[in-house]
Amino acid sequence: MIERKKTKQVMVGNVPIGGGAPVVIQSMTNTDTADVRATLYQIEELAQAGCQLVRVTVPDKAAAVALPQLIEASPVPLIADIHFDYRLALSALEAGIAGLRLNPGNIGDSENVRQVARAAKEAGVPIRVGVNSGSLSKEVLARHGGVQAAALVESAMHEIEQLEAEDFTDIVVSLKASNVPLMLEAYRQLAGQVDYPLHIGVTEAGTPRRGSIKSAVGIGALLAQGLGDTLRVSLSGDPVQEIFVAKEILRSLGLYMQGVEYIVCPTCGRTKIDLPAIAEEIERRVESLSIDKPLKLAVMGCVVNGPGEAREADFGLAGGNGEGVLFARGQIVGKYPAERLVDEFMHLLQDNLPDNVI
Repeated sequence: MIERKKTKQVMVGNVPIGGGAPVVIQSMTNTDTADVRATLYQIEELAQAGCQLVRVTVPDKAAAVALPQLIEASPVPLIADIHFDYRLALSALEAGIAGLRLNPGNIGDSENVRQVARAAKEAGVPIRVGVNSGSLSKEVLARHGGVQAAALVESAMHEIEQLEAEDFTDIVVSLKASNVPLMLEAYRQLAGQVDYPLHIGVTEAGTPRRGSIKSAVGIGALLAQGLGDTLRVSLSGDPVQEIFVAKEILRSLGLYMQGVEYIVCPTCGRTKIDLPAIAEEIERRVESLSIDKPLKLAVMGCVVNGPGEAREADFGLAGGNGEGVLFARGQIVGKYPAERLVDEFMHLLQDNLPDNVI
C-alpha cells in the first residue's frame, strides 16, 4: 500500500483536497468561456466521465460575465484560471467561484496578490498557486541559471508567503513542467517544505497517445511516492479523454477503486483465439452497463494464464484451441466455442451484477 503524505485539507466547493481525502480528478474546458452553452456542455461531459473539479479560463471581462450562469448550472465546482489581471480574480470571487488558480509569474505586483487573498479569505475560497516552468520571472530564472527545480520552488514559496502574509492558508500548490524529471524534482523539493495539498500533472504533455504515457510516468511516479492530492492529465484535444487516463493512473496504484479494472493477457504463440478482438468487444459492451462499483474482469489467452493468474478477478475467460472457458472468482463455470465466448461472458456478468456491483 502507498503511504500518502499527510497534507492540510482545503475545500473547493463540496470537494475536499488533501488531508487524506481520495485523490481528486480535475480537467479544464477548452471552449470560449463566454460561450455559456458550449462551455456548460463540456463541463457536463467532463462530470459524466468522472471529473470532480473543472477549471475554466477567465481571460477577459466577457468570460467573467459568463461565470454566474456557469456556476449556477454546473454539476461540479468550478475553478477560475486567472492570468495577468487580478481584477478578473476579484470578479470571479464575486460571481461565486469555488476556487482560483493564480500564476505568480504574471499576476502583477504583491499588492494585487494580497488584495485577491483578502477577498478569497472573506469568501472562503481556496487559491491554487500554479507555477509553470514556462512563466517564471526573469529574476528567478537569472538566480538559478534557467529553468531549474529550485526556481519553480522559489517562485511557489514567494507566492505562498504573500498569501500567508494576509493570514490566508487555504492553499493548493502546483509546480508543472513538460519535462518529467524537472517536475518530479520540483515536487519532491516542495513537499519537504510545506504541508499544503499538491496539485500534480505534466503540463503540455502532448497528444493523447504520447501525452498519456508521459503523464502516467510523471504523475504515477509522484503518486507512488505518496505525493499528490489532486491531478490533471493535460492532453491536446477533447478534455474528456483526460478523465479516462487519470482514472487508470490512479487505478493502477490502487488509489481509485470505482468501476471496472481489466486484467488482459498480452497474448503469445499459445493463443488460439482472437483475444484482442474479444477483449475490445467485452470492454465496449461492459462500458454500456455504467458500472460504478469495484469489479475486476479478466480476459486471458490460454489456460496457462487463465483462472490461476487471474484468480483475483470477479469474472473472466481463458482461451483454448478455438474455444474457451469462463470462470468466476477462480472457478471454471462453463466451456464454449470461441464465437460464443463474448455473449456467454456478458450473460454471466449480467446475471451476477445485481448482487455484486450495482
